[in-house]
This record gives sequence, C-alpha cells and structure tokens, in this order.
Amino acid sequence: MYKSRRKFLQHGAMILPAISMITSCSSQEEEKATTAPIVVSTWDSGLAVNKIAWEILKNKGKAIDAVEKGANSIENTINCCVGLGGNPDRDGHVTLDACIMDENYNCGSVAFLEKIKNPISVARKIMETTPHVMLVGEGAYQFAISNGFKSESDQLSADASKEYKKWLVKSEYKPVINIEKQQGKVNNHAAPAKLEDGSFNHDTMGLLALDTQLNLSGACTTSGMGFKMRGRVGDSPIIGGGLYVDNEIGAATSSGQGEEVIRICGTHLVVEYMRMGKSPHEACKLAIERLVKINPVKAKTFQVGFLALNKKGECGAYAVLPGFAYSVTKGDEGGQVFQSESYFKD
Repeated sequence: MYKSRRKFLQHGAMILPAISMITSCSSQEEEKATTAPIVVSTWDSGLAVNKIAWEILKNKGKAIDAVEKGANSIENTINCCVGLGGNPDRDGHVTLDACIMDENYNCGSVAFLEKIKNPISVARKIMETTPHVMLVGEGAYQFAISNGFKSESDQLSADASKEYKKWLVKSEYKPVINIEKQQGKVNNHAAPAKLEDGSFNHDTMGLLALDTQLNLSGACTTSGMGFKMRGRVGDSPIIGGGLYVDNEIGAATSSGQGEEVIRICGTHLVVEYMRMGKSPHEACKLAIERLVKINPVKAKTFQVGFLALNKKGECGAYAVLPGFAYSVTKGDEGGQVFQSESYFKD
C-alpha cells in the first residue's frame, strides 16, 4: 500500500501478538461476533492502532479514551495520510482534520489545522471545554497552543517531500481514481489507488469502539487528500460525514474521497439504516448503493468505504471499489484484517 504504511506495519508486527491472516469477509461473516469490548478501524494499519485502544478497553476503560489513544498512535507515526508526516497540499503545507464523538452525542472537531501533532486530542479538548463543535485554521491552532499543545516544525517528512517533488513535475491535481489504476497487492489485499504521477491520493484512520459498559465512541483523523487545493477539507472532521455515533444504535466511520461522503451525510446514513434494523454490513452496503446511484459512471473513478459497529458488537463494511480493508480486535490474541465487499468488482 503506502510506503509509510508498510513501515508502520513492520513496526507494528514487532509489538503485536500473533495476528490472523487477512480474510475475505463474505456477507456477514464478521457480524456473527457479538462481544464487548471490541475496537474496529479502517485499513490494515488499524491492527497496531487497535492494539493501543485494546489496552484501555480490556482494563474496563472507556471507549472514548480508547479511540483517542488509538488515533494518537498513528498520528505520532510518520505516515503519508495521517498526521504531520502526511502528504501536503499543493502549496506544500500539511493540514490536518479530525473529529471525535462519545456516547452522549458530545463531539469535537478540527479542520485545516497546521503544526499540531495530535489533532484528535485537540478535537476532544474542544468537545470537553468549549460550547463549540468545530474550530478551523488559525483559530484551531491558537486554541491548541493556549491549551498546552506544542507547535511543531512545518518541515515535510522525507517521504512526503519526495512525493511532493514528484507531484511538482506536472503539478496536476487529480482528486479521482480509476479502478484500473490500483497498484499491486500488499498483505494479500489490493492497495488504494495510485495517481498517474505516482502520488497517493487520500486515506483516513477511523476507529470505533464498544467498551465493557456497552458504550460506543469513535474517532477519525487524517492529513487529507494529497496535493489538495489549499484550504480543502473533506469528510473526516465532519460529524455525520466521516464519523457518527448513536449510543442507542451504533457507530460508523468512512475512508476515501470525502467529497462523495459529504454528499450523502454518509456515516449518519449508515447509522440510520442500522436504526431501521439493518446489520452493519447491510447498512454500509445500502449507503454505498445510495452514493453510486447519484452517478454510476463517476462512481467508478473514486473510492469510498464505510465501516460500522452496532450496539451488539457486530461490525461490517462495504466499499465502492475493491481494496478497502478493516481491522477488528476483540481479544488479547490479537486482531484480524478483513477485506470488505465492494459494489464494483475486480
């Protein structure tokens, strides 16, 4: 997948216990598991993220603490799609988006945040100490500094700098991907698509957790679409877009092209389908079908994946294109990665 993700997984392999091989999850295979606590996250890199969250959950900690610490762990890692090591916007600046939501509909969000390592923790601070939900740009930065967060260097990571220099050769902005452009296999599943200029487009780390008190929480963090227009914000910091939690029903998160998720208030829609009695897998599938219906031809050119967890501890996912994977951890034996089904096939 991403070079930085490979490095992240290699590091994670040293600290994780034995991990099951990636599984092709047909229909509701994973949804047979009705257990708490449980943590699920987007992509295979979620295994190491889940491990951090699991340490809190297994000791009867709160889901909100678990998802925050899990998100912090990948924000602190040099990664092309999350945190300050991410790919920059077209002007060469890394901007971060994140949101968090607990079991009581409390939520916090930051967007277009620069030079702060842990945007998810800034989002939680906003949630817990202000009357607001979202702060953006300079205001979010000043809030973070005033609350003890350290201002970091704005120098690009080595990987991001290399990719940015490649992008500058043509300076072409292509926010869409084609299924035919998916490159290779990583850990037995398809990698997210690569652009023609060799740069990767977008990715997000979304986490959902159910604790021993049967309370749900979620977090979503990203550096956004690589080489985006200055000021672009996707779905990741938007409550009901990149993340939604309803403690009576379930929670959902998303990864992929945020503009498309925003059009249908994607994660809120997934939760509402679960409210109607649909399983997490079915709810994600219906939301993807709604998205594709808007423009079936255009839908072949972008990736969106939804991941959901209900109050019973059942989880499921569905995506537009092949290649969306998610990680599930529900015990000390380690986690498992599942390959989601998709609307369009190989």
